[in-house]
Amino acid sequence: MTVRIIAGRCRGRSLLTPSGPGVRPTPGIVRERLFNWLGGAVAGARVLDLFAGSGALGLEAWSRNAKEVVFIEKNPQHRAILLRNLQRCDVGESQLAGKDALFYLQQGPRPFDIVFADPPFDQGWPRRLANALRSPATLRNPGWFYLESSAAEQWQEEDIPAGWRVHRHGHCGEAFYTLYSNQQEDLDKP
Repeated sequence: MTVRIIAGRCRGRSLLTPSGPGVRPTPGIVRERLFNWLGGAVAGARVLDLFAGSGALGLEAWSRNAKEVVFIEKNPQHRAILLRNLQRCDVGESQLAGKDALFYLQQGPRPFDIVFADPPFDQGWPRRLANALRSPATLRNPGWFYLESSAAEQWQEEDIPAGWRVHRHGHCGEAFYTLYSNQQEDLDKP
């Protein structure tokens, strides 16, 4: 599968993608919609790409002038492909961590402005992430959290961390994607 950066300084660069069952890079149409929703929030932001895979989400943010992007990918084969993609987009190797996503979040990293999570489907990741994201140390206020999941794993109202609301959502094939916000202006909307 060919994945290309949609916009910004790395526009048009093709990315390598891992292969195998369950691998599903975020399609270009979904990434374009997500970054339209985020608008100017990306420029200058500190971004975390959990379950990075090819790095398409984080690299799209980097291309659109995110200040810093940290990529978390536990799978060694995926990490090797991701490293090559980071090199293609002139991102430092130091931005790649080969840790389990929950372990990384539990280490208390400096807070991020935007967090992307596209975990393997049907393995309980959304519920586990909800618990980890309840800590205000993970996400700044205001901040954004993007989650891709299967239909069965979409967060229910009680799963959404306190203070967060659905900003926008959609689906593409079997993937459901939601952008959550703790932006005050979004919380005040009826």
